[in-house]
Amino acid sequence: MKINFQQTRYNPLEFEEKIYKFWSSYFKPKNKGKKFIILIAPPNITGSLHLGHALQNIVLDVIWRYKKMNGYDCVWIPGVDHAGIATQNVVEKELRKEGLSRISLGRKKFIQRIWQWRGKYGNIILDQFKKLGLSLDWSRVKFTLDKKYVDWVEKSFVSYYKKGYVYRDLRPVNFCPHCQTSLSDLELDYKEREASLYYIRYPLSGGGHVTITTTRPETMFGDVALAVNPKDEKNFNLIGKIGILPIVQRELPIVVDSRIDPKFGTGILKVTPAHSLIDYEISLRHQLPMISVIDENAKMNKNAGEFQGLDYLTAREKIVSKLKELDLIEKIEQIKHNLPVCDRCGSEIQVIPSKEWFLKMKDLANLAVKAVKDKEVEIYPVRFKKPYFDWLRDVRDWCISRKIWWGQQMPVWFCKNCGDEIFTVSLKKPIKKCTKCKKSNWQRTEEVFDTWFSSALWPFAILYTPYEKKFYPANLVATAREILQLWITRMIFSGKFFMRKEPFKFVFVNPTVLTKEGKRMSKSLGTGIDPLELIQKYGTDALRFGILWQMSAHQDLRFDFVPIEQGQKFLNKIWNAYRFYFLNIENFKKNLNKNKVSSSDKKILKHIESTKKFVSKKIENFELGLALKRVYNFFWHELCDVYLETWKGKTKNNPDVFEKVMVESLIILHPFLPYLTQFLYFSFGHKKPLFFEEWQ
Repeated sequence: MKINFQQTRYNPLEFEEKIYKFWSSYFKPKNKGKKFIILIAPPNITGSLHLGHALQNIVLDVIWRYKKMNGYDCVWIPGVDHAGIATQNVVEKELRKEGLSRISLGRKKFIQRIWQWRGKYGNIILDQFKKLGLSLDWSRVKFTLDKKYVDWVEKSFVSYYKKGYVYRDLRPVNFCPHCQTSLSDLELDYKEREASLYYIRYPLSGGGHVTITTTRPETMFGDVALAVNPKDEKNFNLIGKIGILPIVQRELPIVVDSRIDPKFGTGILKVTPAHSLIDYEISLRHQLPMISVIDENAKMNKNAGEFQGLDYLTAREKIVSKLKELDLIEKIEQIKHNLPVCDRCGSEIQVIPSKEWFLKMKDLANLAVKAVKDKEVEIYPVRFKKPYFDWLRDVRDWCISRKIWWGQQMPVWFCKNCGDEIFTVSLKKPIKKCTKCKKSNWQRTEEVFDTWFSSALWPFAILYTPYEKKFYPANLVATAREILQLWITRMIFSGKFFMRKEPFKFVFVNPTVLTKEGKRMSKSLGTGIDPLELIQKYGTDALRFGILWQMSAHQDLRFDFVPIEQGQKFLNKIWNAYRFYFLNIENFKKNLNKNKVSSSDKKILKHIESTKKFVSKKIENFELGLALKRVYNFFWHELCDVYLETWKGKTKNNPDVFEKVMVESLIILHPFLPYLTQFLYFSFGHKKPLFFEEWQ
């Protein structure tokens, strides 16, 4: 690669793509020496590069290059997630533009259509990752719908089922009427909205009334009890009495339960097990029935009587109007309310009963707790251990089924003659006969696995070959804090359960990238920043510098363009330092070859060693911002401001030391600024990647 040192400014766009192509074949592990294995957080196939991706993977790339230069055989396998709900939504939007729907196409043709979409758009995110200079082994790209990956998912489900960890049950779940599937608590967003808090009088048997508060009066037809806290003195006298459900006149026992918040509203809760997860838990403790009044389309069902067929908002208006006629509305307050919405489509979530598959979490959660408590897995920063343990302590059984079409189909077979009450779990179509109708007429369920069930197996399910199976366990994974519970906890217990060993040693919870004002970045609000635009303007190294410079221990990173511009200036400083070296070194070697090692030479060599030790310690502790600042101060001030100045005019310095100093400086700079350092490394006559140099 020809370098023109007559230019006083370097242009990264001239060489970054060429250098990445040069590197690519060297990212494969060599199958010798001690391994250092990094796990990527697989992006969704619907995704596009954002600053969160950039930060997380730049951090991992710095560590990959540093470990490589310390003699490790590094492994970093790329891959993408099929992103069930998100991908189905994207393709359904395209179909609507054509006047079609997934229902009109049918399941088979709809899935074919998604595969076509995947072929066209599914690898865009990985191509964008290449722009960051990531040292991923591109010969091993994985996809969570690869046959071998799907095989692992199916086998793990069957194993859980046979060991008694999986069961099917009708119970209330978070349900998205638009996506037509259940969702876990962790797949919800919460939007603050203005809402009405209704104070409704429920008559008491024998006279009088109690007042309950609710934001959802349309669910009242599913009420099966009223409940108060046993320590609530103001309502203690109600225990054992009978309430009367307005309009339908159903008797409601008044029970006591410690889950009731006596400070909310009047302290009296209407217990509606079919449409509240908390109420459902109360109903189990008190053996209460479950009456559903809202269906999967968010419409009122037959149990709503005269309001059957209405959507829930229309029903709410009419029910409130009816209660007013009966003089049962005491008052209505306007409040701020956190409304749960689907994190994929934004639709309001309904809690409704649904027959789903659940994974028992108690024993599995204990595996994940023990792994971190025993330091088999270490979480950095350590303050994230608390939310990790808190979630596992209170975790509910996990709903692992989804009623969508795109994903890994569950290995569950129902008898076509007898309906969904008769089923069998099997990797292959059963040949046995149904216990009820005595026929063998099995049909596979259309339900698929929760995407996170699949992702929980990532550390070992991506290891397809006997050689790749040596890549378990990994050393390091990085994660955003919001998926610490969704992904990290589940990978840990899955690894312990199936592989009998933790899936990785270190978890780095990377900073969240916020706007300069400290708010979440949002494309829809116009506050999102496209890393590719920054690369086009400043180059990849400047972007890497700007992001790493802003990293600190307090986690949240308030993104500012100034450090990127500062990085651009620093890169130009590096360029000109090496211009000076290459434009003068031949003359120095010719005329100063008899010089001994000077005091300036000794001093800069000491600075190099101390800088290396400091940077090593900070990288090992995931303090990359501090590491980069030390490198910056070393190169700008100790090398350029002091040492290079001793080469101008008469000097006692040794040219061989000068060469050593300039090569060693490239080694120190390389993990952070790989492109320019590799470019300059070629000028020393080297034809190999700079990350093959020894750090020590």
